[in-house]
Amino acid sequence: MSDDVPSPSGSPLGSPVTVDPREPLSRLRRELDTGDEGLSAREAARRLAVYGANEVRRERHGWFGRELARQLVHPLALLLWGAGALALVAGTSVLAEAIVAVILLNAGFALVQERHAERAVEALAGYLPDRAHVVRDGATRAVPAAELVPGDLVVLEEGDRVPADARLTDGALEVDLSMLTGESAPAERLAGAAQEELPPLRESNLVFSGTTCVGGQARAVVFATGVHTELGRIAALSQRTKREESPLERQVKGVAWLIAAVAVGMGAAFLAVGVAAGLPVTDALTFAIGLLVANVPEGLLPTITLALALGVRLLARSGAVVKRLSAVETLGSTNVICTDKTGTLTQNRMTLRSVWTPEGGERSGPATGAPAEAMVECTTVTVGEDGSLHGDPTEVALVEAAVRPGVGTGTEDAGTEAELAERDARRRALFRFDPRLRLMSTVSEHDGGLVVSVKGAPEAVLARLAKSEDGGGRGRDGEGGADTGADQGAAVEDAVSRMTAAGLRVLAVAARELPPGTPVPRQREDAEMELRLLGLVGLYDPPRAEAAGAVRRCHEAGLRVHVVTGDNGGTASAVARDVGIGEPELRVVDDGGAVTDQDLDELLRADCEIVFARSSPETKLRVADALRAHGQIVAMTGDGVNDAPALHRAHIGVAMGRSGTDVAREASTMVLTDDDFATIVTAVESGRRVYENVRKFIVYIFAHAVPEVVPFLVFALSGGTVPLPLTVLQILAVDLGTETLPALALGREPAEPGLMNRPPRRSGQGVITKDMLVRAWGYLGLVSAALVMGAFFYVLWRAGWHPGDPTGPGSGLHEAYLTATTATFAGIVMCQIGTALAARTEHASLRQVGLFTNPLLLAGIAFELVFTAALVWLPPLQHIFGTAALPGDAVALIATFPVVVWGTDELRRRHRRHRRTCRYAAAAGG
Repeated sequence: MSDDVPSPSGSPLGSPVTVDPREPLSRLRRELDTGDEGLSAREAARRLAVYGANEVRRERHGWFGRELARQLVHPLALLLWGAGALALVAGTSVLAEAIVAVILLNAGFALVQERHAERAVEALAGYLPDRAHVVRDGATRAVPAAELVPGDLVVLEEGDRVPADARLTDGALEVDLSMLTGESAPAERLAGAAQEELPPLRESNLVFSGTTCVGGQARAVVFATGVHTELGRIAALSQRTKREESPLERQVKGVAWLIAAVAVGMGAAFLAVGVAAGLPVTDALTFAIGLLVANVPEGLLPTITLALALGVRLLARSGAVVKRLSAVETLGSTNVICTDKTGTLTQNRMTLRSVWTPEGGERSGPATGAPAEAMVECTTVTVGEDGSLHGDPTEVALVEAAVRPGVGTGTEDAGTEAELAERDARRRALFRFDPRLRLMSTVSEHDGGLVVSVKGAPEAVLARLAKSEDGGGRGRDGEGGADTGADQGAAVEDAVSRMTAAGLRVLAVAARELPPGTPVPRQREDAEMELRLLGLVGLYDPPRAEAAGAVRRCHEAGLRVHVVTGDNGGTASAVARDVGIGEPELRVVDDGGAVTDQDLDELLRADCEIVFARSSPETKLRVADALRAHGQIVAMTGDGVNDAPALHRAHIGVAMGRSGTDVAREASTMVLTDDDFATIVTAVESGRRVYENVRKFIVYIFAHAVPEVVPFLVFALSGGTVPLPLTVLQILAVDLGTETLPALALGREPAEPGLMNRPPRRSGQGVITKDMLVRAWGYLGLVSAALVMGAFFYVLWRAGWHPGDPTGPGSGLHEAYLTATTATFAGIVMCQIGTALAARTEHASLRQVGLFTNPLLLAGIAFELVFTAALVWLPPLQHIFGTAALPGDAVALIATFPVVVWGTDELRRRHRRHRRTCRYAAAAGG
């Protein structure tokens, strides 16, 4: 939290002065120029004019037009603009319009993402209350919260939302700080002196804007409003942490520039070659345009976009809503998950795990007898219309775990509602939880007498036990009391230590029977004395049942899991160990906010998993930044307002859909609709599968560049003695017609066996690798080129053609030439089918994957065949694309191409698998 707040005594507009809210209260009041009667209405109006409204303001970043222009000149967009221009040159305006539509669609997707951070900041405003109770001119009145100013004296009660950062002047509160700290239990806040060397969020006399009072009553002096509050600081952090490009976005941009350079370079070079070889300028220009069209993968960007969109759709069905398409691929490269504890690894539902009694020692299971009765008496839990329990989560857990005679366990028993109604009827006094005393007590009437029931911190309850000489004492139910001698005291302390070390929140339960005729105590100190210890209870937020399996899958996949939480180290480490985090080594940082950058780097470089306890918003942001600096791809989970900057900074910000705040959901990249850590692992697996599938259809698309380029090279290098084996329109028919559906179908390919048993890919590994290019161009491409050129020459030679013979319109070989170019076009399509089958797997054989496991691919192949048949045999399309009907022998020849292309690649993969097996065997033998 920033300690710089506006000075209320004459500093210029926007000029902050240093005020330490933890200094002695008298000095703070003097600096803020305020007292017990608060500010005057006139002074408050003056300060409001000087320092502005108490609200979170959103900064504007750039103009819509500039952002749109940036998206329209993306390298791949430039390639598509070029492809559209070539389509216009070729006379196919429909294709040009389709390409422009794809460019605008992708720009729209990108523009939507630019609004995420701004929406997250706007959502912060929802945490400020509409009105606040403030002392002005000595009287308490309700004013709009936006009109609060530094120096105002605000009144806070149970159920109020804190309207500004303030220092308590009197009273005590329980405050839900989970939106800022992530701690599941309410925090105690009370007026008093500040404690040294504590971060502001843990300072016991400070409350913060947007948090909620769940108990108590107090007054507080405002020391920060608007952008100077903790909420405003988080808004500033959220706006400063800009979204960076995903690995796929960076790699696609690099590949786009590479393809553009190759396409333009080849086009220019071979234009000169064609002219030098004696080609007419018109033919040479046609040749250059053909090379450009052949090298530009017009379908690459829309295919990637649609494949990622399919991944988003599949993830949504699994409970993960992804808001940015490229995040699907980023998930696949994630190698570190920084997870919150409460609600993500755990159920976010307190349960009673352990009970210790003086008579029976420690045991698991529900509480019974006198401890159970006292636990229920000392609560304010109510039953809602739906039969569920409402109230403080700790008290709900106590009621659910208490077994009373004739009532049963938990909210499912109809007797619970009647029991709570009877509890309220016999209650004579209620002393609510006091954060200073750390106690709560009630006085109830039983069998004509009064019984005091108390629960609270063990040390507070133990200090109020009766000092019985014999350690006996009898309760109204005849059960023995606790020995408060040295031996019994040591046993109690030992039990508290064991339960605390196990990560439990420990409460002591005690009771006292008042002598007959004693009036109902009006002061709590008269009731909370001479107590009889009934027992200790250990409460626990249990891990989700599926969390351990999900963590195990992370470890198998080579992912590291760190816990970054606002809870204490004992509780967080116990949960981490329960779900398998930290095997074989778990390191616990008890105060994450106190770790220096150097220590943080050393921790993260170590081969272990870490629990960062007591983490502040800066801690989460620093952890995300440090991991990014180490080259890690980071997924960060969170649900509170405090998580927003880190969620926005991480490569993948994962927010909780059920328990998360609007701010966290807006700042995140992915929202879990089920708040389940296991869904993150499913998303990582889906991301890996999508990434592998992107690589598969890139191989598929790139492999066709060779059989499309080779015909033009043969034409140029022969000096025109060999007629052009393929036309520009036929290339466009392949790239934007027959190629698209199979490429999309490869985006739905099932995962190869063992996908989640591989380590994450290196952060620097490109989506296109040397092995991919060798496979696409050196194997699949060359085989396809040889086959289609063989088909072209077969048809010409069959018609009696010799090199140099005229084949233009009016010549005797013109029909044969049209048939030959048609054979080239159809041959490329058939080679596409073989390439699609081969590209389905990178390591495994097609038999392992299954021929029929991707029905969408089979449908895409069927469409290819129908589309090709239409272009070959329908006269209107023959006229447009320059095709002719193929004879039966040519069809029979071309029909073998898929098997040849797939078979040669299958043999190559089989050879690679054999070599890998031999290497493993040799390594094992050595």
